[in-house]
Amino acid sequence: MPTPVPGQQDLWFLPLGGTGEIGMNMNLYGHAGAWLMVDCGVTFNSPLAPGYQAVEGDSRNAEVLCADPAFISAQRQNLVGIVITHAHEDHIGALPYLWPRFNCPVYATPFSAEILRRKIAGTALAEKLPLVEVALGSTLNIGPFSLKWLSITHSIPEPNALVISTNAGSVFHTADWKIDASPVTGRPFKAAVFKRLAQQNITAMVCDSTNALRPGFSISEQDCAIALAKVIATESGRVVVSGFSSNVGRLITLARIAQQTGRYLALLGRSLHNMLGAARSTGHWPDELTVIAEEHVGYLPKNEVLVAATGSQGEVRAALSRLADEQHPLLLLEENDLVIFSAIIIPGNEMLISRLVDKFRARNIRTLQSHDTELPIHVSGHPNAGELDLLYRWVQPQLAIPTHGETAHLAANAAVAKAAGVPRQLTGENGDLFVIAPTPRVWPGFAQVGRIAVHRD
Repeated sequence: MPTPVPGQQDLWFLPLGGTGEIGMNMNLYGHAGAWLMVDCGVTFNSPLAPGYQAVEGDSRNAEVLCADPAFISAQRQNLVGIVITHAHEDHIGALPYLWPRFNCPVYATPFSAEILRRKIAGTALAEKLPLVEVALGSTLNIGPFSLKWLSITHSIPEPNALVISTNAGSVFHTADWKIDASPVTGRPFKAAVFKRLAQQNITAMVCDSTNALRPGFSISEQDCAIALAKVIATESGRVVVSGFSSNVGRLITLARIAQQTGRYLALLGRSLHNMLGAARSTGHWPDELTVIAEEHVGYLPKNEVLVAATGSQGEVRAALSRLADEQHPLLLLEENDLVIFSAIIIPGNEMLISRLVDKFRARNIRTLQSHDTELPIHVSGHPNAGELDLLYRWVQPQLAIPTHGETAHLAANAAVAKAAGVPRQLTGENGDLFVIAPTPRVWPGFAQVGRIAVHRD
């Protein structure tokens, strides 16, 4: 039986990854015989769902997985483009690996474009991949889709929401977001931009559900900066902070704390240097903030050392694991030094992180995780229920489609939407087809889905 194709009156949403789970985002919108992909990300390889194994490659030795793109790669002639909303790995990380299966233009704003260029530098893709750099706030036609980029706040430079308009209807795709009135990098959240969407008769809002189970409002990145400064200011030994390398705002915070406390900031881990370089080249790094060469950090007095290190999720090859095992060539931590985990524990990584903490404690190196303190040494980049409620009331879509979350998160998001006055909510999971127009419904199991092991250097 041939795969149904969206017609002129159809507007479809088909998640291949990221709905029913957190991470590995790969979303398709269908209209007038064409498909548009929004994001192409990876996730950590963890045994959360034993029946959801990688369908290609040996997953046992792979650190990351991506969504199986077989549905769309089989009809890549209908794929008019790939849009990257922001440069987090769960939204961009699979693109260099999967793009040869798509062979279509990729659209990204300057920071995300720079990250992608760095990922493919020195590979055959550097000359082949048609990367279209899109200015912030742009409107662009891609096939039968008209896209408007809207700046939003999140834990990385240049996060974007999208308004996707077609002759059959329109979608507000939030991607990852939060309401942050005082972000460390980028502009504050502008409510007026989203209140104006109510005048556009948005058919559906496809919305981030990550923190839908949390009441109230998320904490600002600026509050995290204050908390980290308070902790580090009292320390007399070396301080290592490990978080997500893509959080440029957190790196800026550490550079400022280094200046304020008479320390020198060094970065341990290739991805951190990559982010710093991208931030500098796109104007997101303050000129007055310095980062020393990592080769110097081992020679400094311990009270002058502040290090940002990769590996907050216990990744065995990352800098933090090498520090725990006394195997890092540039720095040896000693008794009473402090390691701060400025990150959440991604589900599935609990054991890896616990083992890492145990290794430090066995050497009398102190650790500080979010659950050890009331200070917000890490804040999420995603909206709590209060923020979801506000955005639904501002946008006033006819239909809510929760995504980017596990089943409980999606249900909680749908409940918030209903309470906020959204007439209809549709929930499902990867592979389900969400018919937005002409008549809203869910077609369960429309596309076969799975995971592919990504082996990368």
